[in-house]
Amino acid sequence: MQRRTLLAPLAAVPLLAACGFRLRGAPEFAFRSLYIAAPPSSPLARELMRTLASSGGDLQVTRDPARLTQSEAILDLLSEQHERVVVAFNSAGQVRELQLRLRVNFRLRTRTGEEPIGPTELLQTRDVSYNETQALAKEAEEALLLRNMQTDIVQQLLRRLAAVRPSTAP
Repeated sequence: MQRRTLLAPLAAVPLLAACGFRLRGAPEFAFRSLYIAAPPSSPLARELMRTLASSGGDLQVTRDPARLTQSEAILDLLSEQHERVVVAFNSAGQVRELQLRLRVNFRLRTRTGEEPIGPTELLQTRDVSYNETQALAKEAEEALLLRNMQTDIVQQLLRRLAAVRPSTAP
């Protein structure tokens, strides 16, 4: 009986290999250097730089304007909006539910003016219940959700950048 319980997980290994399963590795990009054009105070740009730097590839990432002309690709963060919208009230007119939104517009272009990724909008939303008697706790919860939404958008940006293929000229 013990032998079966030990061998059962080993039997699943060939099945996983046959279905094409493999661990996600470091992303490969079609460019070797990337300039991120974003406001200096952008937390999304800071997290994107950290994520790209720690992704394990040989991509050189910069926000230094002096290195703009040396970069193969330029990621323009056109806008980054944090929104907090009231969704529901109770019978007394007090807020009961909020929706948090993080809306990011970006584009990827090359030094030559090509746009492998045209202007694109990414949107993350989260619904949050609200209770004015727990205002401080709800404020902390909102901050945590906003950081989580920002991380999700950075991961989406990373996947989109990795999906860009080099243009082939005849």
